[in-house]
Amino acid sequence: MAEKTMQTTPQTAEARRTGRPKILALANHIGRKKPGSKGAYDYEAPEYLILEPVVTDEMADVCMTMAIREKVTAEDVAPRCGKTVEQCHELLLGLADIGVCFVNTINGKDTFWYDTWVPGIMEMMTNHPTNPIKYPQIAEAFEAYGRIRGAGTAGMTPVGVGLMRVIPIEQAIDGESRRASYEELSKHIEEHDIFSVSNCSCRTVREIMGEGCGHLKEDMCIQMGHAAEYYIRTGRGRKVEKEEVYEILRRAEENGLMHEIPNLDGNGTTHAICNCCGCGCLSMRTAEMFLNADMVRSNYVSQVDRDKCVACGQCVENCPVNAVQLGQKLCSTTPVVEKIIRVDTPRDTEWTSDRWNPEYRTNRKNVVDTGTAPCKTECPAHIAIQGYIKLAALGNYTEALELIKKENPFPAVCGRICNRRCESACTRGDIDEPIAIDEIKKFIADQDLNESRRFVPQKRHDYGKPVAVVGAGPAGLSCAYFLAIDGYKVTVFEKQQTPGGMLMLGIPAFRLEKDVVRAEIEVLRELGVEFRTGVEVGKDITIAQLREQGFTAFYIAVGAQAGRRLGVEGEDAEGVLSGIDFVRRVNLGEKLQLPGKVLVIGGGNVAIDVARTATRVGADGVEMYCLESAQEMPASPDEVEEAKEENIAIQNGWGPVRVVTENGRVTGVEFRRCVSVFNAEHRFAPVFDDADRKIVKADWVLLSIGQSIDWGTLLQGTAVECNPNGTVKADPFTYQTAEEDIFVGGDAYTGPKFAIDAIAAGKQGAISIHRFVQPGQSLVLGRDRRAYKALNKAALELDSYDSMPRQQPRHEAKPSSFADARATFTEEQLKKETERCLGCGAAVVDEFLCVGCGQCTTKCKFDAISLVRRYDGEGVSLMDMKKVVVPNVLKRKVKIQLKNVRRAFQKKEAPHA
Repeated sequence: MAEKTMQTTPQTAEARRTGRPKILALANHIGRKKPGSKGAYDYEAPEYLILEPVVTDEMADVCMTMAIREKVTAEDVAPRCGKTVEQCHELLLGLADIGVCFVNTINGKDTFWYDTWVPGIMEMMTNHPTNPIKYPQIAEAFEAYGRIRGAGTAGMTPVGVGLMRVIPIEQAIDGESRRASYEELSKHIEEHDIFSVSNCSCRTVREIMGEGCGHLKEDMCIQMGHAAEYYIRTGRGRKVEKEEVYEILRRAEENGLMHEIPNLDGNGTTHAICNCCGCGCLSMRTAEMFLNADMVRSNYVSQVDRDKCVACGQCVENCPVNAVQLGQKLCSTTPVVEKIIRVDTPRDTEWTSDRWNPEYRTNRKNVVDTGTAPCKTECPAHIAIQGYIKLAALGNYTEALELIKKENPFPAVCGRICNRRCESACTRGDIDEPIAIDEIKKFIADQDLNESRRFVPQKRHDYGKPVAVVGAGPAGLSCAYFLAIDGYKVTVFEKQQTPGGMLMLGIPAFRLEKDVVRAEIEVLRELGVEFRTGVEVGKDITIAQLREQGFTAFYIAVGAQAGRRLGVEGEDAEGVLSGIDFVRRVNLGEKLQLPGKVLVIGGGNVAIDVARTATRVGADGVEMYCLESAQEMPASPDEVEEAKEENIAIQNGWGPVRVVTENGRVTGVEFRRCVSVFNAEHRFAPVFDDADRKIVKADWVLLSIGQSIDWGTLLQGTAVECNPNGTVKADPFTYQTAEEDIFVGGDAYTGPKFAIDAIAAGKQGAISIHRFVQPGQSLVLGRDRRAYKALNKAALELDSYDSMPRQQPRHEAKPSSFADARATFTEEQLKKETERCLGCGAAVVDEFLCVGCGQCTTKCKFDAISLVRRYDGEGVSLMDMKKVVVPNVLKRKVKIQLKNVRRAFQKKEAPHA
């Protein structure tokens, strides 16, 4: 404040134990409670506890002479409390500074008044620049207020009459002819000419308590009129112009936040606009924890057009109260959830604690119990596959690319190398063949290869804190991408001379041309990511030294870049090479030649890459030997077919016994027949027939039986622990290691997996790091656990669908070339292939829980979800609230009694049915 203010000091421990009678009296006075009566506050009440650390007895004496919302000056109060005008003015300024009352200059005089606990005093006290940090009891009391008092309000207020009220995002109700002016944010803004912006009081509370949800508090809440004057004067907010108010609201909407207003001003007016999230807001907790949506809802609810919906999931992810989930659209022989109907609600049911949802910040559901589209479910990144297929069908390729990149920054890469679990799960495969999802994605993503059409996302924030990513493979690059979107200063350290990790060095160019990788990495550069190549962390610089340079967190994603040994006699002979090292050397431009016969040992996709690479560097013949049968070998069928097209012979069911050598050089390999690879529990337990052996001549042997992690000295000096297989021990949800600022992802955590797994882990790592480096944020609260469930395909009614041939891109085997011989779909092929999509999934709305904020409608690219006006409730002033609430309470009691009678009758009649 510009004026001199009262300096408050913490009360003594003795005072806290025994209580302070004057402060308790003040709390009861503000709450209009008669001391000693039922409902009066005691020393454990949050209303008392929030005042106790900072309000002096003298301040209490002055405030108790005032009535709620009575505007007074020091001259008015002085005769009431027997103090001088100067003393009263100083004490009133102290109360205003603390947040117990407003102060405005009216007719040239400082004028003071106090308001309700919430919205009002508790927010104002929490928004004090220093007090809540100095006295966390203030934040704890604010949090406790809604948790303790909120339970008793369930079902009590009619729609529109709660303490706070959701105001729809204005564009979501643009087409609604029945909308009222009080439902338009612009109306409230245009009524005022002074504005301020402050920290969010709810997120301040969460941060102080260490329970933040990742949505940060800064520059979130707008004050208008008298509230803005007060916030500016007391240092709680900064003055902003009207244009910035609209910009703050626009940015909040883009980032998935909703709007609420204090709802007790009356006459369709308000003095503030909050930009809220369901995972942090203490007002929205009323709807989520107590399922008392009527206390905060707007007059609107969301409604899904199932014909238009493609289950992209954007509505689900952005709904602040988990009122939207994904379900199925296809007909089924068994019941499926098409609408969430609540038999019991607070409107007509005694709302006891067993009906609450106290774990709402951790038990959010993405999918109804009967499941949703299998493709989105099985994709490790849960990409909106059905959504981008529909956008591609409409020719909206940039929007399709944008939708993919919400989960996967490297669609052009994945369009060429993904193991396509989405296609394996595709419902279309139960009719004829799965949709060529990867080929559709590849067509869409090829825009990223053209600089003029490349999609570079807008930064959502500008947090600026330095974060180090160690390893420039798919996990590290994904983490860097998502951190960069949030405005972090990301530096990626890579020991090789080029970023990309296994994408650049571990996969041959005929499967993944390196210009594709470079093009998608260039997007990261445009987002501000810095790459330091040729730097091996642990050797050239340590994590401790990076901390000294200011890095606030570390994401370790070094990948499984080393080959595994056979553990047999002779494998150290000249001519025996690690397959992954061999491919890396070729990708680095080394002029290797393997003249003669080459044996590749291994049966996975990497082994096929190794074999096909060998055919391009002078091999006279290439054979692959693996333990598994043709049906069991882990390589994908299409890659096996491509190998055969290049005359690579695959010998199934053979395991190496020893490498045959002469004068230190390989001359062959002795194999024995493998009878079975897996035991009854399907665990790897090969059984051999030692009587069936053979020696196969070879000039070169390339080992491709798996990959391992080479940590070097990276983890030295840290508390990070490794498992026996060399992977890092970390929390399976947050990826945090034993050293709190070090997170891990990709193969370094899981062992060798696929690029899409690493990409998905990278995004989750970025979410954890964002929460870790920001003060007071929990790594788990309010976080989407990405739990998906596929629909029951066995119960689907698919007989009515005609067979449609799967489109095939042109392919021409070129065993002498490192160029990718696989063509991309033509646009005509793309259109035909998108027509094959059955559209398995659709969103399902819980209309009772929906608070009508409109977030879902702004995120939907298909016009499939809209707000419809279901109620006609208008807010009332504080002084008129009782005469509106009491009749509603009486009606509710009658509803409860009638419902109980009806149920008792039904229960009595049930045995005779």
